[in-house]
Amino acid sequence: MKNLQKLSFLILILVLFVPSVCLSQTSSANVPLPSQQNTIIVNKIIEATNYKTYFVDYCLGKINETASKEKWNDQKTTAITETINFKNFREAVYNMFAFYNEVELETLLKTYEKDSAYQTTNAMTTNKVLLNNLDIYARDVAKGKYLLSK
Repeated sequence: MKNLQKLSFLILILVLFVPSVCLSQTSSANVPLPSQQNTIIVNKIIEATNYKTYFVDYCLGKINETASKEKWNDQKTTAITETINFKNFREAVYNMFAFYNEVELETLLKTYEKDSAYQTTNAMTTNKVLLNNLDIYARDVAKGKYLLSK
């Protein structure tokens, strides 16, 4: 009888607390983003480094590589190419700068604007996390995962 009571109590505890633990874990998975003011500066950094151009070129490279391997026709290649959209990737860039303060971002922006080398070498991709996220995104585009969400 004692074992049955212990088992019932254990099941009651699990039923009450496990769902709340699971819910709290999923709700805390939000991606950190910069403040609204810092987002404006990050957008200027994106422009100063020509990152959108790099982003599109990188995605096109993955699409062309996949199209060649899988022998796509021009129609499929064009359809997938049209799904490249920086808006789908922008949060990854924002996340990279989420922990910078306004002064640090302004300093970066001034450096990027001053030295044209940053505009051709794409200094932003030196962050391995961002480069990995870009590679994952480009592979997903090449697989056609964004065809329906266009």
